Amino acid sequence: MIIDAHTHIYPEKIADRAIAKLEAASGIRAKTNGRDNGLLQSMREAGVRYSLLLPVATSPRQVDTINEEAAETNVRAAETGFLSFGGIHPDTPDYKEVLRRVKSLGLKGIKLHPDYQKVFFNDIRCKRIVEEASGLGLYIMIHAGVDIGLPDPVHCRPDHVIEVLRETGSDKLILAHMGGWRLWDEVKEKLSDQPVYLDTAFSLDCMPDVEGMLTKDRFVDMVRSFGAEKIAFGTDSPWCSQKACVEWIRKTALTEQEKEQIFSGTIRKILDME
Repeated sequence: MIIDAHTHIYPEKIADRAIAKLEAASGIRAKTNGRDNGLLQSMREAGVRYSLLLPVATSPRQVDTINEEAAETNVRAAETGFLSFGGIHPDTPDYKEVLRRVKSLGLKGIKLHPDYQKVFFNDIRCKRIVEEASGLGLYIMIHAGVDIGLPDPVHCRPDHVIEVLRETGSDKLILAHMGGWRLWDEVKEKLSDQPVYLDTAFSLDCMPDVEGMLTKDRFVDMVRSFGAEKIAFGTDSPWCSQKACVEWIRKTALTEQEKEQIFSGTIRKILDME
């Protein structure tokens, strides 16, 4: 089984605008149309059984709707192949109540995007969300490292993660983009012995239109440093081709057991699918 732990789709009424805006900001072309039908076609071509959607709340007002829709997505997962995390915004005033609601809806985690949400990950607003969510058994997926479509500063660096771990005691952090996009030397040095998970989204050297991605040798070295049980396959679709990412990992020097762990084992544990 292959599960993509990091994907995005956009509502029909804004999909074209959202894709055009993000393409202009990042300088890359989307690999699907940004809609559910585009992701489904991509999944069929790549042999992906499930895709985990990661909604980003850019305003506290969006949070309740995001979480209700995420719960509805999960109810239909066997039929559609879509799963979903919930969302929360660092400025959500009743964050404890919202997180309890996320838990009651059966969601397994939430997404934070410090760059889009304009807050450093070591800000007290993020720390208290991490602490409360972790106490409820919820995982927290965080955009880590540089965002190709946004200017400096970088809002989630390895030092921020270490501070949050130290103060919250969480073991529920999933750091997208192999722990911090384009900060991979620092990620390996500072986080390989920490209780964190990484996903492979938008990090693999299988995109001819993006420079500076992880080579196969460097990727294998990171996997071995962290352990395959800490790595989850993700693509950041529509920004990476699912098929290209699957084929790329299959051609690495990882063992078949390591590949299987990355393709589904790690995220199945997180999603309690075992």
